[in-house]
Amino acid sequence: MNIQRKELLVTSFALFSLFFGAGNLLLPPMLGYNSGENWLWVAVGFMITAVVIPIIGILAHARLQGTLFDFGKKVSPTFSLIYCILIYVIAVAIPSPRTAAATHEIAIHPAFGTSPLLTSSIYFALVLVFVLNRSKILNLIGKFLTPFIVIMLLAVIAIGLFYSEFSTGSPQFNTPLVSGILEGYQTFDAIGAVVVGAVIIISLNFDNMEVSRFESKRKLIRNSGFIAGLGLFVIYAGLIAVGAYYGSEISVDKALSNDMQRANLLRDISIKSLGEFGNTVLSVLISLACFTTAVGIIAGTADYFKGLLNNSQTVFVVTAIIGCVLGVIVGQLDFNSIVVVAIPVLLLVYPITIMLILLNVLPERLATPLVFRAVIIVTLVFSIPDVIGFLSPFEGLQKLTGYIPLAKHSLGWVLPSVVTFGIVSMVKSKPKDA
Repeated sequence: MNIQRKELLVTSFALFSLFFGAGNLLLPPMLGYNSGENWLWVAVGFMITAVVIPIIGILAHARLQGTLFDFGKKVSPTFSLIYCILIYVIAVAIPSPRTAAATHEIAIHPAFGTSPLLTSSIYFALVLVFVLNRSKILNLIGKFLTPFIVIMLLAVIAIGLFYSEFSTGSPQFNTPLVSGILEGYQTFDAIGAVVVGAVIIISLNFDNMEVSRFESKRKLIRNSGFIAGLGLFVIYAGLIAVGAYYGSEISVDKALSNDMQRANLLRDISIKSLGEFGNTVLSVLISLACFTTAVGIIAGTADYFKGLLNNSQTVFVVTAIIGCVLGVIVGQLDFNSIVVVAIPVLLLVYPITIMLILLNVLPERLATPLVFRAVIIVTLVFSIPDVIGFLSPFEGLQKLTGYIPLAKHSLGWVLPSVVTFGIVSMVKSKPKDA
């Protein structure tokens, strides 16, 4: 029983840490700050895309216990191959370098004044060392790094709320629930779920934990997902609440870039909570949170291409090196630039990922290959206007999307996808009922 508890705690901590990166730490306080008295509604929306959907993704992994390819193969093997490659390219090109950019701008440069090139080079060299020793990932992250991260986060939140005057600023969002949902996209947690879920499964196969049977691993991954999700919920809600309740005490310079606004707000909250020591705590916290996420992304990408190409260890090493080199190159950009580049990509890929996650946790009698194909095609078609509207909005497109419910909130794909699922499911089941 003790061994099982130890395995559960280590896996839960590792899963939490692989999820919790730069965006997860920086986005919630500013979201709370801008939401003011409506922070609870914003928090609910944020939880949907940053906690609920990702944890459902982990539950889907627990059920499938395969690779990311298994998520989309019911649509078609070709689609799944293209989707997997796209997801992993996005992962190593955007969220992974973003962790290095955030670490440099918030933790390293203010203290040492080093160049982005030096920071990202050392950063990804260390990431590579961890990835190449991937059999120890769960233990290293789950036993040592994550508990430290969680303790510091809870200290900032608890002390911050204790000393707060509970006075919020003016709300900046017209639709707080929708704003929270869309901001949750920026955490990349749904994409993270399908990437790091595979890392957890392969790490369990590598580790010397006494988890071998399918049902044992399924139970371990499922329970770890719930615990990690609870941890994410508490941290996110706490950070949003702290940001909201310090709204009247801290002034954010709107002339600064969005990333520096977020960083300065979190730094001011940390200093108010923990004194000047809070600045050091924040630097260490951001560095560790970003680092563990980068390790998970690079390891997951290398695992996938290794499996795709005859289980070659050489492919694993080469992919890890390429991912780290790309991280160094893209890491030269500032955090905000990477976020801006990510938005149109997320508007296209996130809806498809969300629907694949939801379909993969449904019973097979409901989520048939026909249902998969129909729902994913409709989701893709109705996501394209959001991307075009973001890149170059024009009047004709706005008139067209005006007829689609929720389209003005970049959620025009939701209702068509749900309706398609209902119609195809009924049509599929009709002959059996006759």
